[in-house]
Amino acid sequence: MSYTIKNWECENRKVTLQKGAMKIIEHQRDLSVTKGSAHTEYYADKMNVRKRQLQIDLNGTNTCKIQAGAMQMILGGLEMDTGVKSAKGFLGAMAKAAVTKETAVKPIYSGTGSLILEPTYKHILLQDVADWGADGLVIEDGMFLASDGTVTHEVVEIADDFATAMLSGEGIYNLCFKGSGIVALESYVPLEELVEIDLQDDCIKLDGNLAVCWSGSLKLTVEKAAKTYVGSMASGEGLLNVYRGTGKIWVSPVAGTLNSDPQNMKGGETPTSTTSTLGGLFG
Repeated sequence: MSYTIKNWECENRKVTLQKGAMKIIEHQRDLSVTKGSAHTEYYADKMNVRKRQLQIDLNGTNTCKIQAGAMQMILGGLEMDTGVKSAKGFLGAMAKAAVTKETAVKPIYSGTGSLILEPTYKHILLQDVADWGADGLVIEDGMFLASDGTVTHEVVEIADDFATAMLSGEGIYNLCFKGSGIVALESYVPLEELVEIDLQDDCIKLDGNLAVCWSGSLKLTVEKAAKTYVGSMASGEGLLNVYRGTGKIWVSPVAGTLNSDPQNMKGGETPTSTTSTLGGLFG
């Protein structure tokens, strides 16, 4: 069994980053344009609005886990396992997915071959989970795209109470990755615009949910901007999201919101009615 990929990595499709088994393929320009769309595509290229795809190469000893519905092509002898053994397990997965905006099922691929995921206009960030400390990497809802099989994930409480969760805008539960290996994240904001801050028994105070991801060792609270509520309201700042402890955090100082899609960031086709129906269960 063998295969050869031709005209994949070429002048118009380049590898912009590779970590471990994962590499980001970026389409430099959209050549499939019409007279009516050429103007839009020209300026999209100038502003770095480009389709990107994740390629994962498996060698028979490693595995990967991806977001359900993200697969576009499978090359070689790869096998897929959903990890769901019973209806009870599926319902449990759905319950966890409901609080993190992630898909209920995350297929696991093994074997020898290549896995190519659907194109997206979002930016793909590759991170080694071990770099975020023993308590893992906590991500903003909906960012997960893929991870090495050596990486484990679990739903964790990032807020101690319901009031803090609602006021912070982050929610009560988020996805946390632990172990050693690479995780691929989808972000509306490119890496170049994210600010990384290392805390040593200190804190960072944010006016809104500007945190993209952070070390699991950091604790989130909502606190007044001033000593009193009246003073906080008078200052125009009100309440602040405070991350405290030792670890690091990525902050997006330019994004108006990280929890909503400001435009159609997916590079694929518009889902059919059947796909949209299934999306209610898996996406």
